[in-house]
Amino acid sequence: MNRWKHWLLHGVVPWLGVLVVWQLVALASDPQFFPGPYLTLKGAIELSEDGSLFTYIGYSFARVLSGWLLGSLIAIPVGLVMGRFKFIRAITDPILNFIRFIPALAFVTLFMLWFGIGEQSKIILIMYGTIFTVIMNTMTGVLSIEEDKIRSARSMGASEWQILLHVIVPATVPFIFTGVRIAMSMSYLAILGAEMVAANEGVGFLIWNARLYFKTDWIFVGLFALGIMGFTTDRLLGFVGRRLLGRYGVVHSNAAGQRERKSRRTAQANTVTGGDTYGKVG
Repeated sequence: MNRWKHWLLHGVVPWLGVLVVWQLVALASDPQFFPGPYLTLKGAIELSEDGSLFTYIGYSFARVLSGWLLGSLIAIPVGLVMGRFKFIRAITDPILNFIRFIPALAFVTLFMLWFGIGEQSKIILIMYGTIFTVIMNTMTGVLSIEEDKIRSARSMGASEWQILLHVIVPATVPFIFTGVRIAMSMSYLAILGAEMVAANEGVGFLIWNARLYFKTDWIFVGLFALGIMGFTTDRLLGFVGRRLLGRYGVVHSNAAGQRERKSRRTAQANTVTGGDTYGKVG
């Protein structure tokens, strides 16, 4: 019962409130400039009839997933090395902190010139948007490890490789996981700009192309598609993190909330039990 109540209060009710406010604003506006939920739904049905909406979502998701995975696989070992070796960090840190403030969208034109207008330029752009976030989080995780743990492992005869595998990597997993989650959202920002400029398919192309026909309902459909894609991938990533990496301290926000509610109920139950016991003793 409590689970259903929580789901209604934190899942259904907020979205109903958003839809009501959205509809009220739409009624006070021109539907050509600000379509309401009903017109947006009609636009989604229109785009779904020939399968184009699902095709666009599939293209965008494949690009995001490819660039995000490749970027994370490159960034994690780089972050571990930079965090572990001070002299490497001293050399690369200034360059890293200079380049990472240049947004991925600034490289769209250059990447098109260097890598063409095909899939390669889009995937590399997403990799660029992913790498720096994951490197910074991974490096921060390595630097946060207490030196006493490393000294203890070394005093027991552990080699540098064993220290890396059994001390540094497990302690850094929560930071890495946070980095790849944040990088996922950065990947959607990068692919949106790339598809608007150089693509004939994808959600970004849908949003950009809709302006030519003044189809604001299609633009809203594209925005909702991006939101649903991001929400779904984040939830799936959180689920996988809880299942596979929970022993390393990886906790998704939902799991943290459930744990907090469970602790609160336990504390309340203990308080009630303690009060009853005290009354009986007295």
